[in-house]
Amino acid sequence: MRRLPAGVDTSAWLHGATAFTTLRTRRGVPLLWKAHLARLAHTCAFLGLPAPDGAPPTPDPLPWGLLRLTATPDGVFWSHRPLQPGPRPRDGVSVRVTDLEVHPQLAAHKTGNHLPYLLAGREAARAGAFEGWLRDPAGRVVDGGRTSPLLDLGGRLVVPAGGLPGLTRAAFLTGQAFEQRPVTVKDLREVSRAWVCGSGVGVVPVRTLRGAGWSVTLPAAWPDLSDPALVWPE
Repeated sequence: MRRLPAGVDTSAWLHGATAFTTLRTRRGVPLLWKAHLARLAHTCAFLGLPAPDGAPPTPDPLPWGLLRLTATPDGVFWSHRPLQPGPRPRDGVSVRVTDLEVHPQLAAHKTGNHLPYLLAGREAARAGAFEGWLRDPAGRVVDGGRTSPLLDLGGRLVVPAGGLPGLTRAAFLTGQAFEQRPVTVKDLREVSRAWVCGSGVGVVPVRTLRGAGWSVTLPAAWPDLSDPALVWPE
């Protein structure tokens, strides 16, 4: 056991009193910058944190990168790393529907209180799945551990209500008709197509949905996309 260093004896470290967003870069250019900045500013206002400035940083011109902005009581900081998710899963991915729950007040925000999402990802990994989906306290499916879910239910695109407003998903849905509504686990058995959407992976088709004692196999055709914010980074 060691004494806590003075530099980490703050609410950001001790209580997760931070907000963050992670966006993709292409050759050093931040993608969907305005949308990410607006969502981060909204969460900063909610948490009483300093607002981010409007000018993007100048990261290294990596072929593909992930730029993270982290807002703390001491200011907004950025970091940048290569984005290398590996070969594209051509047959789609598997999703595990977990029993993990989002925080009822924080589900619409990306904060340092991120443990339920990490735990969902770990449960998914143990089950051999690409992603884990979380529920709200009523048991409805609302979000993913690292991506945003999108469903085709009855021929309509559906955004599950109650989770983070996913920006890659929003960019993909631009110009398309969709509805946002509560989605139960029972509804998932009627899904005809599904995708997971996020800065790190783009828009990825789901091949299999699995829960406790049930599974659904779906057609997994990749959408025809060229926007660098939406494709799998290869």
